[in-house]
Amino acid sequence: MSDQSERRWAVLARELEFTQLAELRRQAEGWRAGLTGLTALLAVLVVLKGRDDLTSLPDTARHWATALLATAFLLLVIGSVLAVRAAHGRPGDRILQAGQALREWTGKEVVRVTRALRHASLCCLGGVLLAAAAIGIAWTTTASPKDHVVRIGTATGELCGEFIRAGRGGLVIRVDDGDGPRHLTLPIRTVDSVTPVAACGTSG
Repeated sequence: MSDQSERRWAVLARELEFTQLAELRRQAEGWRAGLTGLTALLAVLVVLKGRDDLTSLPDTARHWATALLATAFLLLVIGSVLAVRAAHGRPGDRILQAGQALREWTGKEVVRVTRALRHASLCCLGGVLLAAAAIGIAWTTTASPKDHVVRIGTATGELCGEFIRAGRGGLVIRVDDGDGPRHLTLPIRTVDSVTPVAACGTSG
């Protein structure tokens, strides 16, 4: 490395003392914008979509998913507040006019902003992971809806199940009567009506 290059690096190192706080403020502003966007997105998804999805989960899974989403939202809000304080300082801070006092304040502020940014990034990571965990719980515990659920009227009563096929052998449905799912074949002559329904227990 040449002497000129070394001198240039030395000058930049000396200037960093005066620009470090401003650079940290700019980084904090970027984190603030990102965390605010994530928080707003999570809130919109929960309000517009999450309520219906959560109600279809089993009780235990619903409670866990709700707790994880609430904690994720709280972490993102805390991270946003930390990033705002890092970007804009604390209310009531006074501008120091004495050089030595300003230097000491700047050093303390750099440490505080760095710590706030570290905590904000951890809050962001924690919020995203918890939201992902809640989504994972919803995906793994929500049963896939049946495509063709029908209510069949016969002379002896009604049956409800998932339509499998119809042919010369009769109409085949999958029913679950408490002993587990099983296939049931109904002769065509015994079938009075076939009505599509959203799920067994509903009227349509």
